[in-house]
Amino acid sequence: MPSGLSSTAALAPMNEEGVPAGPHGAPSDPAWRRQRLLRIGNEAPELGETSALRPSGPVRATSYGTVSGLPIRERGRTKSSFGTRRGLSAIPRIRIPLYSRSTPASPRSAFSFRDSYFVGQRPISAYDKAPVSEPDSESPEANADVKTNGIRVWYSSFTSIDWLHDAIKDQARQARLRKRKSRRGRILRQLDRSMGWIIVTIVGFLTAIVAFSVVRGEQWLFDVKEGYCRDDWTKAKRFCCRVEDDTLFSTPAPLFLTLNAEDGCDAWRSWTEVFGSLIENGEWMGLKAEMIQYVVYAVVALTWAVVSAVLTIRLTSSNSFVTRKDSGVLAPDFADAGGDQKAASVPAGEPKRKVMYYAAGSGIPEIKTILSGFVIHGYLGGRTLFTKSVGLALSVASGLSLGKEGPFVHIASCIGNIVSRFFSKYETNEGKRREILSAACAAGVAVAFGAPIGGVLFSLEEVSYFFPAKVMWRSFFCAMVAAMTLKFLDPFGSGKLVLFQVTYDKDWHAYELGFFLLLGVFGGVYGAWFSKLNFWWSRDVRNATWLKTHPIAEVFLVTLATTVLSFVNPYTRMGGTELVYNLFAECRTGSTNTHLGLCVLNPPEQAIPVISSILLALVIKGALTIVTFGIKVPAGIFIPSLAVGACAGRILGILVQWLQFARPDSAIFASCKGDLNCVIPGLYAMVGAAASLSGVTRTTVSLAVIMFELTDTLTYAVPVMLSVLVAKTVADALEPKGIYDLCIDLSQLPYLDAKHDYVWARLQIDDVTDRDVDVIRVDRENTVKSLRDQLQGLIVTGNTDSGFPIVRSDDGGLRMVGYIGASELEHALSIAADEADQPIKFTGSGLYGYGGLMTSSLSSLEAGATPAAVDPFNFSPYMDQAPLTVQSNSPLELVQQFFAKLGARYVVVTDADGYYEGVIDKKTWLAFLSQLGDH
Repeated sequence: MPSGLSSTAALAPMNEEGVPAGPHGAPSDPAWRRQRLLRIGNEAPELGETSALRPSGPVRATSYGTVSGLPIRERGRTKSSFGTRRGLSAIPRIRIPLYSRSTPASPRSAFSFRDSYFVGQRPISAYDKAPVSEPDSESPEANADVKTNGIRVWYSSFTSIDWLHDAIKDQARQARLRKRKSRRGRILRQLDRSMGWIIVTIVGFLTAIVAFSVVRGEQWLFDVKEGYCRDDWTKAKRFCCRVEDDTLFSTPAPLFLTLNAEDGCDAWRSWTEVFGSLIENGEWMGLKAEMIQYVVYAVVALTWAVVSAVLTIRLTSSNSFVTRKDSGVLAPDFADAGGDQKAASVPAGEPKRKVMYYAAGSGIPEIKTILSGFVIHGYLGGRTLFTKSVGLALSVASGLSLGKEGPFVHIASCIGNIVSRFFSKYETNEGKRREILSAACAAGVAVAFGAPIGGVLFSLEEVSYFFPAKVMWRSFFCAMVAAMTLKFLDPFGSGKLVLFQVTYDKDWHAYELGFFLLLGVFGGVYGAWFSKLNFWWSRDVRNATWLKTHPIAEVFLVTLATTVLSFVNPYTRMGGTELVYNLFAECRTGSTNTHLGLCVLNPPEQAIPVISSILLALVIKGALTIVTFGIKVPAGIFIPSLAVGACAGRILGILVQWLQFARPDSAIFASCKGDLNCVIPGLYAMVGAAASLSGVTRTTVSLAVIMFELTDTLTYAVPVMLSVLVAKTVADALEPKGIYDLCIDLSQLPYLDAKHDYVWARLQIDDVTDRDVDVIRVDRENTVKSLRDQLQGLIVTGNTDSGFPIVRSDDGGLRMVGYIGASELEHALSIAADEADQPIKFTGSGLYGYGGLMTSSLSSLEAGATPAAVDPFNFSPYMDQAPLTVQSNSPLELVQQFFAKLGARYVVVTDADGYYEGVIDKKTWLAFLSQLGDH
């Protein structure tokens, strides 16, 4: 046996430095695995010596998922190279370091300060825990009849989860609990049933607390641009200066507004007053008095935006997240943390994975992809939560044309992920964990809009992929807890749960349905063209020019443009929430509150100036949102879309009001019966806002309910529903994909849309089957070294999310024995790396029980089990002995249902006689669908 880590050491429990606990333990330190795999078969190489993984071979451009440009080949069963059929270039020689056999058994973790700015990694357990016979079981063999479909190790980043395996594993866990007949067993079953409710309660509570902190922080940071409170500098303007209440309102105006705060508010001191003593003869350093306020406004806004961008880029870059769950050898450019060894380098010209910034944007496209079964380690972690929360308050306070409502969904999902990790039921089951994430998304919308019911519907309609009845109930409960907690905290100082407290005392009229329909058309046109232009800007300007490598400079320029264009107009200068409220507000006769001049009492004299100002605000908001959404700061799209639609609706409402004022006796206005206050411009603003948001995001039912809860009224359900449906119909006709789907395409995220219907025409399974996948033949000798070489070959071709069919020769072809994933094979090889020439066994003699020694990852060797009882050279437990198979003459729709409804990670293709033909993995299928859609 070569020197170094012996078999006995390999079988020892995992220590704190990352050496695995036995041949079926949890994934070890990536650096440890990489060192051991690279040294297999090496005869004491010199330190620093390098060798090629594979001299040549096809490679796919590394991306996060969908592979663009994969042509759909004609029907047939040619045996040409898979890379040749897809026009893939050869990969340059990848050179990696070879480590001497004196490699220490437990190298230090590759997790450095750059990888974790706060605390160290929390110890992780095995993904598939090892059940043992319980003391109160009926017999020692009580668990032997519980069957599983193979062992899985932790999913690596940017891979798909195995929904079927996770469902089977959870059923096996429940079966094991049911076999415990004692009182303790009954208590454990009750705790298991209530665990989900406990988690969603904690998630809802914490989500509300974080939302409260973000809102309060954003309020103060936003108002600092204009001045500070004399009495208490920590107070925001809305708490420093009480708003003049509208005496004719049925309820007082919310305190989060700053209407008329400038008039007679001695407690608030503007920056002009602060620097007034420096001004002599109306000038100071060449600046006039009125310019002082603008300069401070711009400097503070730029500071907040740049700090937010720096935090986002420095703390949440995707290449800074390295966990023990990731695969070490799968990344050719993985750099070992040890300073005494050379890091692997990537040759020039080799495609690299696109860098993501986890805290940037709204996060909803990525959440949709994660809930569909994709793994992105770190995206829902503590570091991202901190950066998203702080960065969101800063970016919104800078005055950029963005909102904080969408990112609340991401923040809530981070909280749901972190809390669920403390409960093994969800920590070691990615499928179950996504149930908690769906409930967390509902809580995010609940705290964003004060709409718990709308949050549940939003989670169901927009983000969730798997939403059974129990998830709906837990989502409803989680959203309720979040809304109740936020009401007690009262972040806006109004005592109200809804964001915009508006009250209308008039009903709508039948003649207005035509105008509401026009607003729906406007919302659809705006939503479609906004999505197109934002996609074009992101693809051809942001990602194709120098802005791609200078994201902070882009944030600076966009913020500077925003301050220049928005400062003069009062409707663009104020915050998005305040603007939308004023546009929604109803003007009442005799009221002293004119809502910043939006109340038109004499249309012939006042309408034109007000319409001009609102139209200018609409154009500025719309244009700025196109270039702002997608910059590297936390940013949502809800409030900007609502603001644009509300501006359009307010303009139309004023025009209708003017028309009714000019022709009160017209037959159109007969239902008004001479009442000149019959038309409510605020109602048109609300309907227009719903229409524009529907056109941008393509949500319908959830959006309508959110608007009802948002405005605290159900009187105008029909107008809102009409505008939303018309907007979605028009937008779908102009641009089939909404903004979130386009963001998914732009980031190349592997999202399988189960709601989309495809036309297969004459295409068959043969047109997508990959017949060139390397296989493992059980009728031939497979050694540790040969399997390591096969694994390297698989990774070189870019198939990081696939594996190897295990077959045996039979008369006339190859018969399936099983399937082993690349991550499982890597983990098994890292344990057996000391015996390069040792034969590896794959036995397919039926399924194995869930309670045996070889059924699951052993986090530690149980009492009474000796190391010799576990054979590290038998890889059968890692093998899926019952993979999903489909005959080559089956319709393509069947394969689509396998991936969409069963959550398959791969499907094995056989011919009519049951002989193996090839494999279709999920990413290949997504690339096929993408190319099919392009055609």
